[in-house]
Amino acid sequence: MPRTLVADLDAHIGQQVTVCGWVNSLRLQRKLQFVIVRDHTGMVQVTHRRPDGGSELEELIEHGMPPESAVVVTGTVVANEVVKLGGVEVVPTRIEVVSQADTPLPVDRNSGIDHRLDWRFLDLRRPEQRLVFEVSNTVEQAMREFAQQAGCTEIHTPKLMGTASESGAEVFAVKYFDRTAYLAQSPQFYKQMAIAAGIDRVFEIGPVFRAEPSYTARHATEFTGVDVELAWIDGADDVMRFEERMLAHALAAVRDRHGERIVESLGREVVVPEIPFPRYTMAEALKLLRERGWDPSGEKVDLDPEGERSLSALVRERHGHEFVFVTEFPVSVRPFYHLRPAGNPEVTESFDLLWNGIEITTGAQREHRYDVLVRQAEEKGLGIEPLRSYVDCFRFGAPPHGGLGAGLNRIVMVLLGLDSIRESTFLFRGPNRLAP
Repeated sequence: MPRTLVADLDAHIGQQVTVCGWVNSLRLQRKLQFVIVRDHTGMVQVTHRRPDGGSELEELIEHGMPPESAVVVTGTVVANEVVKLGGVEVVPTRIEVVSQADTPLPVDRNSGIDHRLDWRFLDLRRPEQRLVFEVSNTVEQAMREFAQQAGCTEIHTPKLMGTASESGAEVFAVKYFDRTAYLAQSPQFYKQMAIAAGIDRVFEIGPVFRAEPSYTARHATEFTGVDVELAWIDGADDVMRFEERMLAHALAAVRDRHGERIVESLGREVVVPEIPFPRYTMAEALKLLRERGWDPSGEKVDLDPEGERSLSALVRERHGHEFVFVTEFPVSVRPFYHLRPAGNPEVTESFDLLWNGIEITTGAQREHRYDVLVRQAEEKGLGIEPLRSYVDCFRFGAPPHGGLGAGLNRIVMVLLGLDSIRESTFLFRGPNRLAP
């Protein structure tokens, strides 16, 4: 008999069905045996009345199918408004245990995050944990949909590089036959190469590697990056307008598909932001925060995590908004390829996007003039020869362009109010974790 999903059972009342899933829990009473069976669409109560004299089925339920055993249940769907799980139950005629779970289970919902990560496949069987990845899938799908509708071409850039990107910091070196290669910390240079090739708008959603010895709740050594590059822009504001519309589109998709379940499981409402997002230059942000007591020495030129949280709190207070763009970062804290506006060469045409106090995006207009790009690289102390294949892209005519890089895992973490990026990553990688 074909398998019936739990979510579809109410369309089969009075019919015999086969449900495949895991034993979520058992409640064994004197006259009745209740088994909650779970598949990826929901849970159903399987109700078995103990017969006089006993039976093989009664014995199997009693002793042969501990929680998390994989089972195939065949029985009749019965409407029962008393049943909290959808108002239906299955009265079994046959149960097959296809794989019995060991007992006791090595992990539960009260286990610490590191222990749960050790047993990630069991941890993800919980519906609220699986919901995280359903939401992540929707965010990724909606972003891809928006980018394609906006005229972007999806590309897939190499993750093995012959030279360390940008400054050479925060990269993993790997053996590559008789030489050393490096895992890409960003598709930045390749996106720009695509622009120089005449592909007007590009995007990529793929793995990114950062050799950062960071142990914070928002850092990972491998994560999924969302990268966009747009040609023929007038400034970084064109990129910011693209991103705020893309995020609003993605959050609307999450609200429509998962909003009720997110409230039920995580107690969090999905808010689709109003456009445009508030914008503050770095100079404006520093001034406002110092007036409120942050950085009393006045020495900082960038925002630390405390500053990001404080600025977001200020924006919520002033604008009632969860997002804020911080623009015009100083040259000293931005890479050599960020464009410096002619009227203010001490800053860059760049931005970060903060969401509820956490930075989720970095973006900028890029420097597209070969001579200026080379000069800025030299000013940062970078040798040109290791960057030759990159800077050569700008020797033969390149349009004004800019783009952004965002972390999908961090976006989902903030969206769902999770405590750590570990919760929004299928198999987390950090300085101390390479397994499972």
